[in-house]
Amino acid sequence: MARTVWDSTVGKKTVMAVSGLVMLLYLVAHMIGNLKIFFGPEEINHYAHWLRTVGEPFMHYEWTLWLIRVVLVVAVVAHATSAYQLSRRDIRARPTKYANRKAGRSFATRTMRWGGLILGLFIVWHILDLTTGTVHPGGYEHLHPYQNIIDTFSTWYGNVVYIVAVVALGFHVRHGLWSAAQTLGVGSRGRDRALKTVANVLALLLTAGFVAVPVGVMTGVVS
Repeated sequence: MARTVWDSTVGKKTVMAVSGLVMLLYLVAHMIGNLKIFFGPEEINHYAHWLRTVGEPFMHYEWTLWLIRVVLVVAVVAHATSAYQLSRRDIRARPTKYANRKAGRSFATRTMRWGGLILGLFIVWHILDLTTGTVHPGGYEHLHPYQNIIDTFSTWYGNVVYIVAVVALGFHVRHGLWSAAQTLGVGSRGRDRALKTVANVLALLLTAGFVAVPVGVMTGVVS
């Protein structure tokens, strides 16, 4: 049954919608955690330590964090795989492009695939920069995100990469949340306007919340 569901277009769209919502919940929590940087190094550094002790003593040190990471990896792989396969299926069904763009298609709709690629590459860079310190521009310090974040956003390329990715994320969330609602049967003619408003507001809040951090470093609010 699982294989039958996965092989169907509806099944792939459902996997894509559910995995997208899982990542969206993480993004909201991640944004709130990032904003702790405006309350000083003690606040956000303590938060980084707290993430590794969640669930103790029932959970061992970092077990909860690793569980979250595993869930996110599964969600990202499922989301990317279903998106790619749906895209290939769409191309096979329509091997020639339309002469004119489909009426009513938004900029976010037309750039979902490119936005997904940008976000995928950004995730790799972001992990190597602020999680492992592999490509970090300064002296990476474990469990000291305050200084690590300042190091990253003290470089022009760190700001450019991050802001471009966050803008792509905003467009992705704006269209993706509404599409997920349609796929999961939440949408209706009477709810569409409200769902689009929620998607727009959430996309704007996420974009503003994430961009606030590099802007804070660039303007000296965080130093």
